[in-house]
Amino acid sequence: MAVPTSAGILLYRQRGGGIEVLLALPGGPYWRNRDEGAWSIPKGMIEPGEDAAAAAAREFEEELGAKPSGEPVHLCRIRQKGGKWVEAFALEGNFDPAELNSIHFEMEWPPKSGRFQSFPEVDRAEWFGLAQARAKMLESQLPILDALEGLKP
Repeated sequence: MAVPTSAGILLYRQRGGGIEVLLALPGGPYWRNRDEGAWSIPKGMIEPGEDAAAAAAREFEEELGAKPSGEPVHLCRIRQKGGKWVEAFALEGNFDPAELNSIHFEMEWPPKSGRFQSFPEVDRAEWFGLAQARAKMLESQLPILDALEGLKP
């Protein structure tokens, strides 16, 4: 069985002499009270026959509600703690977190209750400086920030 592969975009911008990155906090009850070590790049599964960059752009739009503008640059390929591979891309741009309009998913909640509820894929999106992003981001995704720093002179 093939290991699942996702693709995502790390949106970044120059601010006050430094770099800020846009991270997303997943939606749903399992993430509700999490903060440090829980944020991620907007990402999702690469569909069969789909190009990784195209999948990253599609997932960005689905999870944030805004189409990314420009050509993403491949940063790295990482393996998350659970075993899933992630193809990470960088794109310089801007996004207003107040404009977040994520797609929703349904799940049985509470478990074994027979009740299904709808939750956003992304609960919040925020801009962080690199030092703060390192504290907020999933540990297994930290190499993505390293790759971004290596990309910028």
